[in-house]
Amino acid sequence: MKKTFWLLFILVVLLVAGGFLYWKLSRPVPRNTAVVSHWPTPLPEAPPTSPSPKAPSGHARAAAALPEPEIKREAPATEAGFVLRQGETLDYSANVTKLNSTVADLRIIASERRPSTGNGSWHLQAFAHTENPYRMVFQLDDQFDSYSDAGNMTSLQYEMHLNERGQKVDTVERLLSSVEDPAPAGTSAARVPTGTRDPLGMLEYLRGVDWNHKSEVHSSVYDGRKLYEVRAVLVGKSTAVTVPAGNFNTTKIEIHVMDNGTEMKDAHFLLYLTNEATRLPVLMEAVLPVATVSVELTKAK
Repeated sequence: MKKTFWLLFILVVLLVAGGFLYWKLSRPVPRNTAVVSHWPTPLPEAPPTSPSPKAPSGHARAAAALPEPEIKREAPATEAGFVLRQGETLDYSANVTKLNSTVADLRIIASERRPSTGNGSWHLQAFAHTENPYRMVFQLDDQFDSYSDAGNMTSLQYEMHLNERGQKVDTVERLLSSVEDPAPAGTSAARVPTGTRDPLGMLEYLRGVDWNHKSEVHSSVYDGRKLYEVRAVLVGKSTAVTVPAGNFNTTKIEIHVMDNGTEMKDAHFLLYLTNEATRLPVLMEAVLPVATVSVELTKAK
């Protein structure tokens, strides 16, 4: 299998989407065939929406905004004080300590909130592209799209549009918790437990947790290839952080990732959220066997 490494937010944005940066050794294989072949009832027409914010340079593909299905909904898990703002755009630089320079730029956008039955849904987007001189060695222009329930950020659909070294791979997966529900035409079905989130949805979910009253939360996270169990633990309520965007007082959260019941020992993740109402994720760190990667906020608008 040809080895590649690519930027992605792993569960909670500690890579994707979300967020955090991590290294993968194999390219995901597109799955263009649904697990089952028929949708039981016609899908409703999606309401008209305003255009999404313009993607950064190098990301011309548009996401497939498919109508959302009926899902089993959990009670909203976010604190009332946090409200995600439509159009919020967060820019990050990804740095590897051993290189002492910016390897890639990341952007996370709360593109739009789609009205619908129940809580409606959020269209979240993330973009990643390598910077020179590393781009000369490894050209990467990736886009991730999440359609997540607005009440609890559980994932409805997750898309990866990857362009690495000129090789393009597109996957569109509808996340379904029932074996009786097929995927709509043009998508694949990922069978996941009820309440599963994708990396971008997980990041926004963690922003909404009331860390003044909770010290730990759990969630299943599907990253487009595998299903993980994630445990997020509060480790500090007043941690000073300095990033290009400024100086912040933050809540520090440690991310534990379980693969098939066993915690990943070769990767360690930390997320820093501001203690303001916006709960901005200003710093994400991934301590990997080969290096420490920090994803630092450069601009928020």
